[in-house]
Amino acid sequence: MQLGVSSYSFSRASLDVFEVIAKVKELGFDAIEFAGLPKLPPGETPVSFASQVKEACDAAGLPVVSYTIGADFLNGSGGDWRAEVERLKDEVRIAQALGCSRMRHDAAWGFPKGKQGARGFDDALPILAEGCRAVTEFAADLGIYTMVENHGYFAQDSDRVEKLINAVDHPNFGLLLDVGNFLCVDENPAQAVGKLLPYVFHVHVKDFHFKTGLEPDPGEGWFPTRSGNYLRGAVVGHGVVPVVQCLRLLKTYGYDGALSIEFEGMEEPVQAVRIGLANLRRYLKSIE
Repeated sequence: MQLGVSSYSFSRASLDVFEVIAKVKELGFDAIEFAGLPKLPPGETPVSFASQVKEACDAAGLPVVSYTIGADFLNGSGGDWRAEVERLKDEVRIAQALGCSRMRHDAAWGFPKGKQGARGFDDALPILAEGCRAVTEFAADLGIYTMVENHGYFAQDSDRVEKLINAVDHPNFGLLLDVGNFLCVDENPAQAVGKLLPYVFHVHVKDFHFKTGLEPDPGEGWFPTRSGNYLRGAVVGHGVVPVVQCLRLLKTYGYDGALSIEFEGMEEPVQAVRIGLANLRRYLKSIE
């Protein structure tokens, strides 16, 4: 498996995108992925700047394994899911310029507050599936797989992710599996990973610290799960996510794609990513 890291992991570091590429190479990763691109330099378009980023990655010997961006077919683009599809087509063109074969976009974060009537996931599913299918049909012609992630509360549970992928029902559409994010909806990560193995196109390795909601709010750096527990981003191996168990499930199933560390904790990012990579390598060796 290729070991990569998301540029999001360095979002609190004082590094520009080209310095991030150099740091990723220095740390010894096999690949990189980008969570969006930074503010464009004067005179550049998103596609022309993405081409420059790709050239820097090529020079460093770092393939770009995924491009990750936000989306919302219920509320994005003024609540017009067709307009949101057209916006995402431009993001697919950026992914193509980066030279990657996979792009992750969100599906939705929930119905607008104050909406009357049915507001459940099954009520949103037809729109979400139609939007995702339209994007992936366009992306397929450019040689790019598209993915949804277990992310964003509303479309985060393993049951909901599975429903969405099967409703889209397209071979070009699958899952960016984040082994830690299931905790955001209070779901057992290993059970969820085992359920979703047939749909995995790419993997994020993430860890969290956990505190029960029966205790007081721990304050800065922590955020609530859907049922009111508390999570804080952790160095891979320092938290409660059963990372080794999830890796073993992926290996047994036959997944041989990339694993990307996504760090979102309070520690200094470069040191946290370095420690996480060392732990991840050790865990993989232990299950060989």
